[in-house]
Amino acid sequence: MLIDIQQSRRVHTFSQDDFDAFARLSGDHNAIHLNGEFAAAHTPFRGPVAHGMLLYTVFEGMLTHLAPNARLAVSTLMFPAPTYADEAIEFSLALSVAEGNQARRARFQAMRRADGIITCEGDARLVEGHR
Repeated sequence: MLIDIQQSRRVHTFSQDDFDAFARLSGDHNAIHLNGEFAAAHTPFRGPVAHGMLLYTVFEGMLTHLAPNARLAVSTLMFPAPTYADEAIEFSLALSVAEGNQARRARFQAMRRADGIITCEGDARLVEGHR
């Protein structure tokens, strides 16, 4: 049984400019993230979607505030639904320990506030030490 010991939530709305800036930084210029006409015509999505790693960096930032000397060793990371520009996304991160065990874990998810759909979720072991 996992026991939550710390939690954090934040809401963020990404813009297409954020997607474009992340593409420049990461080198991932896939049209699914940058070109609305392409995304609508050639994918199951209605427009450009966020880079998965852009979402993941929000969780890393939240972890920095909760556990400054820990980092995530990801066990699972899934993107069950798209994250679009100009939609409010609620990010949540819960740190927990297993009963009788000192190893900490993190559970995280991103949810579209408009419809409650989970767009990113994962689970990770925390690795202690300097970042």
